[in-house]
Parts: sequence; structure tokens; C-alpha cells
Amino acid sequence: MTSSYIFLTPPGGTSATADETRTIRDGFTLLGFLFPWVWLLAHRLWLHAAAAFLLQGIGGALMDEPGLGPAGAAILLGVNMLVGLEGQNFRVRNLAAKGWNEDALIAADTIGTAEQVYFSDRAASAVSDDAAAPDWQNKARPNGPHGDATSLGLFGFNGGR
Repeated sequence: MTSSYIFLTPPGGTSATADETRTIRDGFTLLGFLFPWVWLLAHRLWLHAAAAFLLQGIGGALMDEPGLGPAGAAILLGVNMLVGLEGQNFRVRNLAAKGWNEDALIAADTIGTAEQVYFSDRAASAVSDDAAAPDWQNKARPNGPHGDATSLGLFGFNGGR
């Protein structure tokens, strides 16, 4: 299944190495859905985690009140869905606010393939023109059911948001 990977370079750096570049898969995160505030804490999104914890506490308290159980369950499910679908976007926006630059968005089947595409382009410009870079544009795609369908998430990437 094809996913989109966002490549971020550190602030102030013009030529980022592989160790400095961050790669974030854009899409649904199962751990973010199952454990929203814990997942947010693990990714250092402190305010998002506090808001998720507070909302889940309110939802849990409402579920204990007679007649308000469905409202509490809706709040809990809403928080889980929001973090599951947009948690990766929260990470990207947090890094962008710290000065990181969104350098590329690459659609690939695996993170390894996305990194090969991203770094082969960087290596080809850094090395002399004698070295042949892989020709990613002419690669034959297998006939599969994926097509151009959008992935899980609120928005798909077909040229940007």
C-alpha cells in the first residue's frame, strides 16, 4: 500500500545529511488511535497530550453519569480518531514551528524506498555527473488494486494539501 512520507530538514541547514533529516509517514497511526495521550507524550507534543488527557478524563466522567454515557463515549472516540488520523500532522506542524523545513513529500510503498528516492536525488546533485542515479520515473508499477485511492486520514496527498 502506497503511503506518503514527509522529509524535514533541520533549521538553518542547507545540506542536510541522512542523520539530520527526519522522515514522517503521513497517515493513520494505530498506536495514536489506541493510546492517544501516551502517543502524544512519546512524541513530545506536550500541549496536545494535556488536551487529549483532559478530554478523555471528561469523557470518562460523563460515561459514569446516567444518561450521559453516549456523550462521553463520543468524546472518547472523537479524541482517539483525531489523534489516530491527524497525529502525524501534529508532529510535522510542531517541527515546522521550531524552524524545520518541509523539504519533500514522496509517495512510496515502504519508508526504505522513499528514503532511497529522496537521498538518491541529493546524492546525484552532490556527486559528479558521471554517476548514474536511479531512474524512478520509468519504473514499471505492478497492476494492483490500490490505484489512486486516498489513504486513511482526513486529506490525501495528490499534489499537496
